[in-house]
Amino acid sequence: MPTLLLVDGSSYLYRAFHAMPDLRNTQGEPTGAIYGVLNMLRRLDSDHKAHDIAYKACVFDAKGKTFRDDWYPQYKANRAAMPEDLVRQIEPIHAGVAASGWPILMIDGAEADDVIGTLARQAAAEGIDVIVSTGDKDLAQLVGPRVKLVNTMTNEILDEAGVLAKFGVPPERIVDYLTLVGDAVDNVPGVAKVGPKTAVKWLQQYGSVDGVIAAAGEIGGVVGENLRQALDFLPLGRKLVTVCCDIPLPFTLPDLVPRAPERETLIELFTRYEMKSWLKDAQAIGSSPADATPAVTIAATAVAEAGTKPAGDLLNDGSHRAGYATILDWATFDTWLRKIEAAPLTALDTETTSLDPMAARIVGISFAVTPGEAAYLPLGHDYAGAPEQLPRDEALTRLKPWLESTQHAKIGQNLKYDQHVFANHGIALAGVAHDTLLQSYVLEAGKEGVRGHDLGQLALRHLGLETIPFEQLCGKGASQIGFNQVAVDCAAEYGSEDSDLCLRLHERLYPQISAQPGLTRVYEEIEIPVREVLFRMERNGVTIDADLLARQSGELGQRLLELEAEAHALAGQPFNVNSPKQLAEILFGKLGLPVKKKTPSGTPSTDEEVLSELALDYPLPKLLLESRQLAKLKGTYTDKLPRMVNAQTGRVHTSYAQAVAVTGRLASNDPNLQNIPVRTAEGRRIRAAFIAPPGEHIVSADYSQIELRIMAHLSEDERLLEAFAQGEDVHRATASEIFGVTPIEVGPDQRRVAKVINFGLIYGMSAFGLARQLGLERSAAQSYIERYFARYPGVARYMESTRNAAKTNGFVETVFGRRLWLPEIRASQAGRRQGAERAAINAPMQGTAADLIKLAMIAVQRWIDTAQLATRLVMQVHDELVLEVPDGELARVRDELPGLMTQVARLRVPLAVEVGVGANWDQAH
Repeated sequence: MPTLLLVDGSSYLYRAFHAMPDLRNTQGEPTGAIYGVLNMLRRLDSDHKAHDIAYKACVFDAKGKTFRDDWYPQYKANRAAMPEDLVRQIEPIHAGVAASGWPILMIDGAEADDVIGTLARQAAAEGIDVIVSTGDKDLAQLVGPRVKLVNTMTNEILDEAGVLAKFGVPPERIVDYLTLVGDAVDNVPGVAKVGPKTAVKWLQQYGSVDGVIAAAGEIGGVVGENLRQALDFLPLGRKLVTVCCDIPLPFTLPDLVPRAPERETLIELFTRYEMKSWLKDAQAIGSSPADATPAVTIAATAVAEAGTKPAGDLLNDGSHRAGYATILDWATFDTWLRKIEAAPLTALDTETTSLDPMAARIVGISFAVTPGEAAYLPLGHDYAGAPEQLPRDEALTRLKPWLESTQHAKIGQNLKYDQHVFANHGIALAGVAHDTLLQSYVLEAGKEGVRGHDLGQLALRHLGLETIPFEQLCGKGASQIGFNQVAVDCAAEYGSEDSDLCLRLHERLYPQISAQPGLTRVYEEIEIPVREVLFRMERNGVTIDADLLARQSGELGQRLLELEAEAHALAGQPFNVNSPKQLAEILFGKLGLPVKKKTPSGTPSTDEEVLSELALDYPLPKLLLESRQLAKLKGTYTDKLPRMVNAQTGRVHTSYAQAVAVTGRLASNDPNLQNIPVRTAEGRRIRAAFIAPPGEHIVSADYSQIELRIMAHLSEDERLLEAFAQGEDVHRATASEIFGVTPIEVGPDQRRVAKVINFGLIYGMSAFGLARQLGLERSAAQSYIERYFARYPGVARYMESTRNAAKTNGFVETVFGRRLWLPEIRASQAGRRQGAERAAINAPMQGTAADLIKLAMIAVQRWIDTAQLATRLVMQVHDELVLEVPDGELARVRDELPGLMTQVARLRVPLAVEVGVGANWDQAH
């Protein structure tokens, strides 16, 4: 059986360094860690000669932040800096590992654990055995039928039984175990005073962390109180300790075949570090470097991923910062004011007191006018001994004409945030011409290996530069200081670099966009203009009825108690409705319901998909689903929204993330206004709490069946085009075609089937999925789909041609030219490839719908401004715009809004917009 051997190099670096004595060569250079790591690899090779080691790799942590640092700034904050003697051994360790024939892996933005987890899962799925050599207990969560851990330093081997014996829980519960006990090494707190014994006891009793959380109210004593105090953090803690097993990797298993050792490199290394017995071994190697397969290091910086090279004149030694200045007097201020007034494009960035855009105040401002020429204006550094700075109010007053000028072009990284900061000081930032965040988003969102668009990632990816980490200046965790406490000289280098790199990145990214007419249109006519609309919507906020939400919370709490009592009655006994273990015992043990699927450990699953399927035939699962949905509404909205009202404005201000979804959809955060359900009575009641101010009404404008219309446009199917052109009920028309009856003869059940097919095909629904959703035999569902394609051959042709184009190009496009990359479209694993094929069909429709609503937002805001109306855009949710409209403007807005939204683009079918009016969002929708 072929085997993949993976070494957790980062784990062994520290263990070797601390385990070995202070070994040094005659030049005084430390050698203990070099010897320890290479000796471990030699022993691994020896121990596993009996295995068919088809692939192997040594995985190290890359430099810089990972996605976990974004989730939790205190992550690993308590780790001391790497000892200098270990730092000196890193380079020779890497050289020695590679020369010994081990491919080295380092993936930017991910930890070694995540790379190991992803490779282990991929290999196991392909029938390859996996041996992971590590001393890290976190990786026990990866153990399975084909994956085991070995600890070369202790000779410990952990298979599934070994994990259970060592930890008291099976591999699939290691994440839950770590969530409860915490991980002191990574600064992830668990539940105070909860050690391994208590964690195991709870997991055995309640089944999972979710079960423990649900039972928090019944756990007594100090430990129960500690649990209740930790409840808010536990979901994040679980994310932090979970190994990510699906990170994009810029290589495949064949890249990890063992390499021949590099004789000359090993001789040089062992000579320098005076490892005499190993030197003899190296000298005895028969092959020369010319005969050997070269060892490789796969350091997945996106410079390689994007197929670009760093600029030849840029070095990662800080030399690019040589032209930075600090503005501490009026003479220097005036010099730089003249520079930015004369510059055709100025990069701009603020350093602030907070990440909350509505609350942040300016600490400093940086400018860059040409690559390498930048300056920092400190205005609020107030630590003891800070140099005298220009008065903030006066400096801002003198900058205000330039900041508010539409004639002076500006660029930044996520300038929407900075625009809020300036607004907090009474300055209306204008002249925003470019944004590097949006340039990267338009150019490379979804591309393989591209995990984000923040400035540090962009600089590394496109310039080959590592930026100054924020944590280097401010620290992490409880000891983190505010930017106002950062030394001015350090802040000047950091802030100036931000603006400087914006200009450098603009010179790299914008030419690539402008070379493609479709991307140019998306960037210049959609993303840049809608950025301004989003800023104004965020600034506007929305009014909520906090008293109504409080009443709803009370009612939901009462209903949850009633549902729990009903569940107990149906089960014939009390049980914890949130405990998967107890729930499985009731459903599949006591009640004997059919098991639909199992967890990796082999126990019956009680997830939402299973409960939804069982709810079609049994009352208890249906009741449990209702309970879960109501609990989510209560926790996420009715309890939380009143606490999010801004004290200064009296309104709730969401933040619209523009550069997240690869389809172009906006994401609403803090609070998320896009996930409030509209199909349930409880969800609609929450929408009723979004109210119009006195003397105004809420107006909702919603594109009707937008993705079906886009499908008709893209597929050019004659029957679909005709149905929309004639204003027919498209679901009734589809039912007429499928069932061979006239439209007037179509019954409710036939229309329902047609509706499910119409929408299901957009999302790549199979006959199996259709059968499950409609409660049909699979053969009947397949017959419906075949009849659909027979009557709508244009749709079938579109789907086939789109799949083929995606495989050829690696991407698909929206009607407007947005590129939607599909990294998995050529994957060897069938499930991943088929998922990408479904996305290829759906993405152009979702992406075009996203582009249309953004164009509508731009058109509506321009009309409001031109007509000088007091009407305000306050929310965007899916295909819907929500406005607050003064009563005096209501008739005009209601009459003109549909025309504005339907005329933003010309498709082969007419666009339709439904407008509603009410005192609150629910009434208007």
